Amino acid sequence: MTNIISKYQDEVLTKLKQEFNLKNDLSVPRLAKIVINSGVAEGITNKEVVGKVQEQLEKISGQRPKITHAKKAISTFKLKKNDPIGVMVTLRGTRAWHFLEKLINIVVPRMRDFRGLAQENFDKFGNYSLGISEQIIFPEIDYSKIDKIRGLVITIVFKNSDKQKSQRVMELLGVPFKKGDN
Repeated sequence: MTNIISKYQDEVLTKLKQEFNLKNDLSVPRLAKIVINSGVAEGITNKEVVGKVQEQLEKISGQRPKITHAKKAISTFKLKKNDPIGVMVTLRGTRAWHFLEKLINIVVPRMRDFRGLAQENFDKFGNYSLGISEQIIFPEIDYSKIDKIRGLVITIVFKNSDKQKSQRVMELLGVPFKKGDN
């Protein structure tokens, strides 16, 4: 088991049960999945770009990503139905925990001008979305082999949770949030 899974089971689970007065272990918020998504608008004109982004996302996540296609045509953007416009991957189970540990300990501290993650990025169900403007902060990406710096969105989805509980789970796991005003 990884450090973060054992920390969750040994420390975080009991603290959450006490703080939120939960009787059952199954009612405690837990990590359901992590979704990593990258939009590739250039994929409309250059089909090779989608393959490059897919390779990079595969290195980052350790799992083969899926290419997403346009649901309908939009003539203003020269977009046809079924054109490739993005790449996404969903991590569950141990892979999600491994990725979360890497995100907390390696990736987030490498962000430029980092002063903590924004607390207002939680939705009403307790899911957290984090936008990263550069894929090069991941250690698996070799800066000399990329063609362009691209961003991605990471969504951390929790079960049995709301905004307050999810934030407390992430704080107990060691995620640094901004201090003071949101």
